[in-house]
Amino acid sequence: MDLEGPDHPAKAAPSCADLSRLDHAVSDCRACPRLVRWREEVARLKRAAYRDWTYWARPVPGFGPGDARIAIVGLAPAAHGGNRTGRVFTGDRSGDWLYAAMHRVGLADQATSVAIDDGLQLRDSRVLAAVRCAPPANKPTTAERDTCAPWMARELALLPNLGVIVVLGQFGWNALWPVLANLSYAIPRPRPRFGHGVEAVIDHPDRPSLDVLGCYHVSQQNTFTGVLTEAMLDSILTRARKLAAVDDAGAEPAEKAH
Repeated sequence: MDLEGPDHPAKAAPSCADLSRLDHAVSDCRACPRLVRWREEVARLKRAAYRDWTYWARPVPGFGPGDARIAIVGLAPAAHGGNRTGRVFTGDRSGDWLYAAMHRVGLADQATSVAIDDGLQLRDSRVLAAVRCAPPANKPTTAERDTCAPWMARELALLPNLGVIVVLGQFGWNALWPVLANLSYAIPRPRPRFGHGVEAVIDHPDRPSLDVLGCYHVSQQNTFTGVLTEAMLDSILTRARKLAAVDDAGAEPAEKAH
């Protein structure tokens, strides 16, 4: 894709006036040739268990309401998860962990996320990925991360009530800081180092400050080995709710937004 073309993220993202337009633009992105080839190859070959599925095979937009006070930032869609279903953290083990935890702490109205039309609604939270296409070996390059960054920047800018960002893993943590700097947030020097439970308060000249929380990623490598437990994840999300002043979990979820 032409770096100067109108469809490149650096040009397209700032022109999106709302989340609906942003999500549509994200879904049409073809800026990273390696990722385009991979996501489409995965959709063609499929996994045997999903041979009857028509894979999404496009970049995966964020998910959650536009009045969200909490953003949860992951790494990238899974090849047979979000790349198959079209919704971030949906249809894979990582998503099983994340949405179950969000349900336990009152940020989701159900504990499972299996398909884009399964009725899941999020409350006061929006989930997004630093890189919007499924990458080979689940490892985007630094260049791919940077190319994709304008999508995250515009998404965060379009959340007027945003007060807390929970970052899942080192990759998302590293991706976030340049994005916040480009949005005129005052990044501490030295920059906070990633760690589970790390908290940083980030000021802005015109917007309320942000609380940024680090959390180990909900990858199988972490959850199967006990590096991340349900109690640890619940604790981070509960802390995010408190910092964002989200009221009791019994309230009705906000209207779903894709």
